[in-house]
Amino acid sequence: MTSGGRRELIRQIFSRRMGVCIVLGFSSGLPLYVLMVLVNGWLRSSAIDLKTIGLLALLMIPYTWKFLWAPLLDRFSLLGMGRRRGWMLATQILLLATIAILGFIDPQGGMFAISAMALLISLASATQDIAIDAYRREFLSDEELGLGNSLFVNAYRIASLVPGGLSLIVAGIWDFRVAFVLTALFMLPGIAATLLIREPQVANAPRTLRDAIVEPFREFVTRRGVGSALLVVLFVFLYKLGDSMATALSTPFYIDLGYSLTEIGVVAKNAGLWSMVAGGLLGGIWMLRLGINRALWIFGVAQAVTILGFMWIAHVGTGGCPPVYMLALVIAAEALGTGLGTAAFVSFIARETNPAFTATQFALLTSCSAVPRTFCNAVTGYIVEAVGWEQFFLICTLLTIPGMLLLFKVAPYGRGSQGDS
Repeated sequence: MTSGGRRELIRQIFSRRMGVCIVLGFSSGLPLYVLMVLVNGWLRSSAIDLKTIGLLALLMIPYTWKFLWAPLLDRFSLLGMGRRRGWMLATQILLLATIAILGFIDPQGGMFAISAMALLISLASATQDIAIDAYRREFLSDEELGLGNSLFVNAYRIASLVPGGLSLIVAGIWDFRVAFVLTALFMLPGIAATLLIREPQVANAPRTLRDAIVEPFREFVTRRGVGSALLVVLFVFLYKLGDSMATALSTPFYIDLGYSLTEIGVVAKNAGLWSMVAGGLLGGIWMLRLGINRALWIFGVAQAVTILGFMWIAHVGTGGCPPVYMLALVIAAEALGTGLGTAAFVSFIARETNPAFTATQFALLTSCSAVPRTFCNAVTGYIVEAVGWEQFFLICTLLTIPGMLLLFKVAPYGRGSQGDS
């Protein structure tokens, strides 16, 4: 790369547009980890039984079915700020308020109120995701999708450090009411960004609610053709399936190998998070040179091959608990592959949407990627019980092949270097 090319790359990475992606990614991820980590820790510390806590996971269904109300965001503006910024600001303010209020409800005798508030947070968070995903697709050029989406996804993950780290520390020093209020205040950067950015200008936005519901599907099928559209949907189902299943029971797997909870918490979680962040960042930068199609191939292979590390450590573990450094190495490699694959995958989904119907089409495709993972991950325990850990990870690796084969049709490797149109 020439010195001029390096300067241009650095300019793109540190541009205002990429900064917006980072802030909005953090705002998008924070509520999810409040529900997944902070609420669960709070309830368990309040002596709520595990069955009740487990059932609260059902309140996160809005993340899977958000495409049902996404047409509303394509059709209607809000607060006089447009189709994207208006919905973003409304949901962000609602999230700030509901997260803060949640900590003031007494878990003993107040589980119905907590459930209702958690459901409201889930709905607002899923709706914020719809608006932010649509804004990001309309805001970024095709050439910027790879880097912009990878920075967004990494900021989304880094947001977990607040509810899963800082907030729990604050709760231990003071109490959970202070922790929830402090956590809610981390929505302020997203609110500030929403107030400062401009609404994207998009031609041919739907004029009626019927158009907002029907046209996104009609446009997608017409643009792609029925057969090609179905292949895209099938690809979205399958590309991350093996990778997702491989990590669905990661903590029980580490425990079965003989690692202590402290080792799992310190080594496994940290190695996984930061390696995944590194993979996402590298993936975004490399996509500026590779284009999305080539990245899907190269990163998809990395995503699949690194699953075999789990198979290797499971084999070594039959003779006793493997050294901790081996666990860290395997987790870091798999997380790096996952980060790379996710960066390319999210960018592909964004590219497949039409700016006039971004909210609905983006929500539909991301929901498609979530639904099969939910059902397939539910049976992973049965598979492990039947074949053991080593064969289970081999199965997960083999499950990456159908998605890779579909790339011949949905994203041929040699088609372009940047836009991959």
